[in-house]
Amino acid sequence: MFRTAVPLSLILATTVLAGCASTGAAGEPTRVSEDRLNAHIAALADDAMEGRGPTTPGEEKAVQYIAAQFQALGLEPAGDDGGWFQTVPINRFVQEGPASISAALPGGETVALKRATEVIANSHRPQARITVTDAPVVFVGYGVDAPERGWDDFKDVDLTGKIMLVLVNDPDFEVPADSPVAGKFEGQGMTYYGRWVYKFEEAARRGAAGVLVIHETAGAGYPWTTLQNSSTAAGLDIVRADPEKERVKVQGWIQQAQAARLMQAAGLDFATLKAAAQRSDFRPVTLDGVSMSFDIGHRFERLTTRNVAARLTGTTRPNETVMYGAHWDAYGRAVANAAGDDIYNGAVDNASGVAAVIELARLFAAAPRTERSVMFVSWGAEEAGLLGAYHYAAHPLAPLETTVANINMDSLLAGPPSEEIVVIGYGKTDVQDRLARDAAVEGRRLIPDPAPQVGAFYRSDHFPLAKMGVPALFAAAGFTGASEASRDYVRNRYHQPTDEWTSPWDLSGAAADVALLYKVGRDLANGTDWPRWTPGNEFEAVREASASQRP
Repeated sequence: MFRTAVPLSLILATTVLAGCASTGAAGEPTRVSEDRLNAHIAALADDAMEGRGPTTPGEEKAVQYIAAQFQALGLEPAGDDGGWFQTVPINRFVQEGPASISAALPGGETVALKRATEVIANSHRPQARITVTDAPVVFVGYGVDAPERGWDDFKDVDLTGKIMLVLVNDPDFEVPADSPVAGKFEGQGMTYYGRWVYKFEEAARRGAAGVLVIHETAGAGYPWTTLQNSSTAAGLDIVRADPEKERVKVQGWIQQAQAARLMQAAGLDFATLKAAAQRSDFRPVTLDGVSMSFDIGHRFERLTTRNVAARLTGTTRPNETVMYGAHWDAYGRAVANAAGDDIYNGAVDNASGVAAVIELARLFAAAPRTERSVMFVSWGAEEAGLLGAYHYAAHPLAPLETTVANINMDSLLAGPPSEEIVVIGYGKTDVQDRLARDAAVEGRRLIPDPAPQVGAFYRSDHFPLAKMGVPALFAAAGFTGASEASRDYVRNRYHQPTDEWTSPWDLSGAAADVALLYKVGRDLANGTDWPRWTPGNEFEAVREASASQRP
């Protein structure tokens, strides 16, 4: 547990003063300040912030602090109704009472399935009880519809009112190198199509009653216990315009052994079906005589959280926007560790990212205005599922079709500069070419995420905007395991109360990374070109379609 030596109000006041812009003789700002980065991290990770949990008193302190920094730097408010905040309505879903989950098998046998140990099932529909009765079960392979990759697992089969059984990860995840499918997706590097989130969304688009992802540790990247341990936690989702179209009644996971049992009852073999699903000619397979029923106690409540948004209006093309973003939230107060500390201070994740965005705002505010506008956003409820960013994607404060690029700041580590800069989502857009050029001048180089199978590109705040076509750059995150310092952080502090600021850190490496990302953003903000997704990327078509909407 850590508390700074001075009250939070004094930290805020002195940090605002310290953040006032200073410029060099040519009118350009001085270099990135380690002192300012440290001051912002210390303030945001202080115990007085109570872990910055969404919808808690810690949120109010955090968002007011960030807004005060933006205001002191002379930025313009870019939130709702000319203010600093964008309100994000969210639903909170809680299990209430017992749940009944069963499968009817051929021959009249009904099998009860144990919640949490055999099946994890919940719902993000805002209704009092979730009931599905005798829904037919269909195996849909990997559940992927990716026309740009020549892949369609559905083949126009009607899934209305049915339960989809779907494999985790991408169709080429486990195929041999000489398979005709090898390289269709990204092999060991998971695409969005491999994520369970996509599979839930696709089930809703198909009108299914429910979807269960078949858990296999290799494909998921984590054991069943990871799912089981969080299975009773409350779920959060943004308020959907049409929840019945955007969310199935029942979504969740099923143990591989239980899925194989249902298949066997229908005269099918799991291994044979999985092998068939790794071919592009796969068609959905109905489990004849098998149906599933769910009766789940469930309640929901409406809450709100907030994004903080500021901008500097461009001089000649103000309707074109370069964006920097970082989520402000951590986990609030939760389970205490062995030392009795129950505050998840989130110093690295993600007070460091917010500190970087505030420092970037200082640099831009002190320099001559750019031709395009620059927006600075601190997202709410990232840890709950990127909810602030998802709400923004549905209700943008600047048009997405004219948002040039989104540069994400998340989890900067202490320590000296590294020769290597990890890019999560390496090769997905040409935004990284600008970073590679500037890094090379300093004798540094870009490397891919060393654990692409985890799918980190799809788990941070740039992603909801990427789904809408906005090119993203996500570099220098500290949780990739690319260095011993990163591995130590993941083992000992990541998402734990020990992620604290204890004394001034050596932030020379973070400062060097922020300086490079400032150059990238400034180049984009004074340019005329539009960054692009790599040909064949899953978001390329969305971006190309939105290009026709630009003035």
